[in-house]
Amino acid sequence: MTIRVRVSAVASETPRIRSLRLARADGVPFTPYRAGAHIDVRGPTGVLRQYSLCGPPDDPASLLIAVKRESPSRGGSEALHHVAVGDLLEVGEPRNLLTLADDADQHILVAGGIGITPLLSMAYELHRRGAEFQLYYFAHSREEACFAELLENRAEFRDRVHMKPGVPRAGQPAVLAEPAAAATPGSHVYTCGPQGFMDQVTAVFAPRVGADHVHVENFTAAAIDTSGDQPFTVGLVTGEEWEVPAGRSILSVLEENGIEVFKSCEEGICGSCVSGVLEGTPEHRDNCLSAADKASDTQIALCVSRAASDKLVIELY
Repeated sequence: MTIRVRVSAVASETPRIRSLRLARADGVPFTPYRAGAHIDVRGPTGVLRQYSLCGPPDDPASLLIAVKRESPSRGGSEALHHVAVGDLLEVGEPRNLLTLADDADQHILVAGGIGITPLLSMAYELHRRGAEFQLYYFAHSREEACFAELLENRAEFRDRVHMKPGVPRAGQPAVLAEPAAAATPGSHVYTCGPQGFMDQVTAVFAPRVGADHVHVENFTAAAIDTSGDQPFTVGLVTGEEWEVPAGRSILSVLEENGIEVFKSCEEGICGSCVSGVLEGTPEHRDNCLSAADKASDTQIALCVSRAASDKLVIELY
């Protein structure tokens, strides 16, 4: 379902990042969403992109997103850098790939650059719950740190936020060594930022908290080697089956045969086409499922992943 929203406020957060506050065009209040959620946003050019929600999850008046102008842009971020207060956009319902663990003894949030956006909504929610958390934010400089003034000055964040502008990638593990040493097997870590940054955060914390307690949010598609692709059969619980040839995705084959599948990015990032696996073994190629989800082989991203077995039987969500 899509929702028409009106841009109610625009702010320049950094030279390349602007925030957009969105209110429902029909005046109906928003329902609370789970912290860490993202939405599809269709801008003036018709390009559909996903953006993390970075405001308080229980705010009924508005949704807040931050848009980084990418270079080169394919029309999505550039267009949203030209919208003004009063402009109308279309957004999807919030959905989550990154969520807070209810049983954590402490929560450690580690952001790099624009990766602060989903973690900011988590910080709001953790404060509301009275939960124990710390937020570490790395950016190239203070000027390039999104929401820096808010993070430094809001009372609920001031003692929990550790701004780390200008720390080079090679120096970040040393900064994180102290919170890693204070973590326990019951702690959970959440990270978002460039892939190399998240890999490094995982390497620091996983030996202490366990790989399944490190949760990542990806903004970019994984590089995929398709040279060894082999055909396989995909089936539905209804008994229908089709051949998925090399060079074609499960998603495209299903759509070609009239099967409606919810989709958005088609790059293995957003998670909208993730479906259940009832039989067979997936070959995971996405950047949306967690390590634990992939290890269980009970879900698959239909847009990019394939089968490691001769046949997959799936259940569409």
